[in-house]
Amino acid sequence: MITLPNEARIGSGARRRRLKLIIAYDGAPFRGWQSQANADTIQDRIEHAFARIAGEKIRVHGAGRTDTGVHALGQCAHADVPPKKLAPDIWQNALNASLPPQIRILSCRFVPPAFHARFSARGKLYRYQLATAPVLSPFEVNRAWHVAGALDNEALRACAAAFVGTYDFAGFAANRGKASASTTRTIRSVRVRRTAASTVVEFDGDGFLYKMVRLMAGAIIRCALGKESLAEVQYRLAAPRSDGARLVAPAAGLTLVRVRY
Repeated sequence: MITLPNEARIGSGARRRRLKLIIAYDGAPFRGWQSQANADTIQDRIEHAFARIAGEKIRVHGAGRTDTGVHALGQCAHADVPPKKLAPDIWQNALNASLPPQIRILSCRFVPPAFHARFSARGKLYRYQLATAPVLSPFEVNRAWHVAGALDNEALRACAAAFVGTYDFAGFAANRGKASASTTRTIRSVRVRRTAASTVVEFDGDGFLYKMVRLMAGAIIRCALGKESLAEVQYRLAAPRSDGARLVAPAAGLTLVRVRY
């Protein structure tokens, strides 16, 4: 257990306080966010760090799951810390000292007990990165999907724009083993930025289904490569179905940028 200076303690009391965390991580070495039996996950690593500091198990609640290999710049989580209170900056420093360098707590602050990292969220911003140079840079391994074929810029942007709005996205979701209460989501914007060597697509929405971003990214690239028509994508939005040719874009290109509250 990490020994903390006495001056770090800011009082005592019976009631726990809710600590909000903003977390960045390189998802490549981990089996995703969600705690799993016999798996190395980000949630498990953070909970183990809390246990080392507090001397007890503390449950960490994330804003949502990210899959194996998916990265985050601004994942949000909360934890109810014990009565022996520490200042937020002490929690941050102690957690980072206990975590591998691929996981960093960017900020900590106390929030009201009504705040919930998952249920208080009003939206998320995801970024999908493609490397489009003929040769993949070693610095983009596990960071981008390498697509060396020529992409039709007009088709790519038209397909990206087709996802903006409120739709039943059942045709762009995978089965996690448990049916979602609703598969209707609102995509506020899909922004595309292109250079000679890369393409970045950002999805801003009120929520996302399991593998939804990767399936949308896959459809956009299939359209840009001439392997799927815009009409087919629009049909799947109008008449949701999960059969037919679908491409789940690789996890390595996906990053959770921020969670909106």
